[in-house]
Amino acid sequence: MAKPEKHVFVCAQSRPPGHPRGSCGQLGCAAVFQTFAQQFEASQLHGKFQLTSTGCLGACDVGPTVIVYPDAVMYTKVKPEDVGEIVSQHLQKGEPVERLLAPAAVWS
Repeated sequence: MAKPEKHVFVCAQSRPPGHPRGSCGQLGCAAVFQTFAQQFEASQLHGKFQLTSTGCLGACDVGPTVIVYPDAVMYTKVKPEDVGEIVSQHLQKGEPVERLLAPAAVWS
């Protein structure tokens, strides 16, 4: 396996309805992950970039969340329609999508 330039982690955490922290699962993370997978396939990005669904990334109240490493960029409230912009602008051009960046408070 070739070392990827960037690794995209999409939170896939699901908690029961009514859980005090909520979860990205309740906010549509499955559709976000599926859209990333489709974009990776359509643009033949596998190998250059890595895509992984993951457990909780800690920002449950602003999910679905996506982290791109090694850039250490977290996106919040990601919708399937945002994925193409993340792929083209961030992964392919190296410019994070400002409007989706996690608030500074998420990292503290």
